[in-house]
Amino acid sequence: MALTAAELIRADQDHLIHPLHHPIDNAEPVIYVRGRGAMVQDIGGHEMIDGLSGLWNVNVGHGRVELADAAAAQMKELAYFSAYVGSSNIPSITLASKLVELAGDMQGIFFTTGGAEANESAFKTARFYWKAKGKPDKIKVISRQHAYHGVTQQAMSATGMAAYWKMFEPRVPGFVHIPTCYPYRVQEGKPGETAGQTAARLLEEAILREGPETVAAFIAEPIHGGGGVIYPTDDYFPLVRQICDRHQVLFIADEVITGFCRTGKWFATSHWNVKPDIRVFAKGVTSGYLPLGGIMVSRAIKEAIDGVKPEDRWMHAYTYSGHPTCCAVALKNLEIMEREHLNENAARMGDRLYAGLREAFKDHPHAGDVRGGKGLLAAVELVEDRASKRNFAADKKVAPRIQAEMMKRGVITRVRAVAGAHPAPGDTVYYAPPLVVTGKEVDQVVSVSRDAVKAVLGV
Repeated sequence: MALTAAELIRADQDHLIHPLHHPIDNAEPVIYVRGRGAMVQDIGGHEMIDGLSGLWNVNVGHGRVELADAAAAQMKELAYFSAYVGSSNIPSITLASKLVELAGDMQGIFFTTGGAEANESAFKTARFYWKAKGKPDKIKVISRQHAYHGVTQQAMSATGMAAYWKMFEPRVPGFVHIPTCYPYRVQEGKPGETAGQTAARLLEEAILREGPETVAAFIAEPIHGGGGVIYPTDDYFPLVRQICDRHQVLFIADEVITGFCRTGKWFATSHWNVKPDIRVFAKGVTSGYLPLGGIMVSRAIKEAIDGVKPEDRWMHAYTYSGHPTCCAVALKNLEIMEREHLNENAARMGDRLYAGLREAFKDHPHAGDVRGGKGLLAAVELVEDRASKRNFAADKKVAPRIQAEMMKRGVITRVRAVAGAHPAPGDTVYYAPPLVVTGKEVDQVVSVSRDAVKAVLGV
């Protein structure tokens, strides 16, 4: 006999530990049971627009039977076998080749089951590379404030949001944080500098301060995700690439959120014609239908991995690396993206979303910054005072209240609550709907956002 909704909620509270868990946040969990396209439905039958693609990952939308069929077909033949060296399988070989083709600037692929694992792999690979090159002291990683790279121990140490550290410290040594490229709230800028020039200068100063002979890599999301959907200026990443080259520092692009057509291109770094040394991916590679992630590495790094003595081999592994079923689903997912030109729809609908948000909030006294313009990835940052960029007091819980009002009106998304005084971000609402979202649904998201803000702020 099936459990009632009340029984399910009680079982959830008694036995399930959620990500970012505290029972105060789970008194009345929403239990989702169905999804189609950009829509999801809860156990009570309420339909809502999925304004964040599950967790930035359901790129091809919900309910794609082709992906279920791809998983079933592969499971019937070979659900799993180890992909450790000396063994392989057809889906992982095919997918690695396809990803190299789509990226156009990478040579080798290692598969994980998610983004945090992929970033762990990137950090270890950076250290491996410099040891193989006879520079064993290059072990430090420079990251940025407001970065999110996962919450395993190394990934958490790279993540630039202190709330994730508090109960798990000490962090892994060797991780250094610097200000990010945040055009709305520039830190340590000099007269005449763009926000990108300032942030790039701070990167170079950090490398010189730490000593280039000790720095292995710089990691950055092309566009911040969980830290605020913060867009850089267009000069930033070309400058980053030059600085990394100048000081022999690897550039790791964390494209866990921005990859696979989210920004209107297959990978976001191509917006600036920048080639990373390591590209981290996950989420959209399977549109969340099965867990998969990984790293793409340059030819130089692949040759370093292949070229060491056997006793110095790349001793890194996961049981589920190259999982046949996950890789089969990813291949079908990429086929759907190509066939339906979802990069183009993401660009069109992203322009519509960004224009709609700008129009809706252009004269709003509390709309500090509206961010977007590269595909379906946008945000609205709200402040108490536009002139000074003063944030609302944290106890007002502006962003969580807006989130709740949006959900009442049929749109699910995530927010970042106020993180402190300027230059910390204010209350921010995030937008990243599935890439199959329609114009009508985009317009509804914008309308609901404006209504929710009015309900909370009275204007």
